[in-house]
Amino acid sequence: MFAACGGGEKEEAKIPGLKEAVPVILMEIQTTTSAGVVEGSGQFTTDDETILSFKTGGVISKIFVSEGEQIRKGQTLAALDMTEIQAMVRQAELGVEKAERDFKRVSNLYKDSVATLEQFQNAKTGLDVAKEQLSAAKFNLEYSAIRATSDGVVVRKFAQSGQLTGPGNPVLQISSKGQHDWVLRISVSDREWMKVSLQDSAVIASDVFEGKSISGHVSKKSESVDQFTGLFTVDITLHDTRKLNLASGMFGKAKITTKASVQSVEIPYEALLDANSNQGFVFVTNDKQVAKKVAVTVGAILDQKVVVTGGLESWKYLITAGSAYLKDGSKINVKP
Repeated sequence: MFAACGGGEKEEAKIPGLKEAVPVILMEIQTTTSAGVVEGSGQFTTDDETILSFKTGGVISKIFVSEGEQIRKGQTLAALDMTEIQAMVRQAELGVEKAERDFKRVSNLYKDSVATLEQFQNAKTGLDVAKEQLSAAKFNLEYSAIRATSDGVVVRKFAQSGQLTGPGNPVLQISSKGQHDWVLRISVSDREWMKVSLQDSAVIASDVFEGKSISGHVSKKSESVDQFTGLFTVDITLHDTRKLNLASGMFGKAKITTKASVQSVEIPYEALLDANSNQGFVFVTNDKQVAKKVAVTVGAILDQKVVVTGGLESWKYLITAGSAYLKDGSKINVKP
């Protein structure tokens, strides 16, 4: 009876013991050389945007331009209420007039040996100080208006007419380039920054392109890390934006093809174990007898393949099936 019952059941899968060789399937590791790819996202800018402000604080009398407006070099863009500033200039002028009278009187007394040399020198110093104060007041008067330093466009307004502003507070942001001279500024890690070179070609995509893509090239790399993000920036100049309606701050993505070649291996998806971010593990062997677990660097994940860019350099074979029963140092039995 027992024999009859047992004969009708399917044979259960046998899990290899610790000392038994595990059946596996191997794949010969073949390295290919290809151009590297760095991807990143960022915002569109015109590269030379400048934030303008008043040197002194006060009430903004009027801002004469709007966002997006074309401007000319020397054009007055904004001005403070001059009442207080002009009063300071007049006060400094009166100070100079008094210092000149004092100096003239002490000079005459010094010639008649009535005033001492020290009194003469003090009067001269007082006149010099008054003149410097007048010079500073006139300088502040001159910079109580914001003027365009070059032809360009107004990118952004930070303040409005009638608003109280302090020295150095942002009032306007301008760009000296035209509307067609845009770059995409992306953030990359230090490893990606090292791979990118100037003039590397790039393809830029954005929702505002309506499904199209724009070609470009790497035009600038930052020489220091951003202290807030911990990332480096790369500027990509767009080749043709004449038909695009872009605005500063719009979002875009870039795929850069680097000049530096990359050694990589394409492996089956199921061969990768414990993947986390760009790291994972695989089982490999050189003698087809013992399996070794090694860490690998993942460059990209395709439909059914994983691109490994590091970790397989000194190995001949990759175990593609049977990994579930393996541990580091397990014996293996290679299946045809």
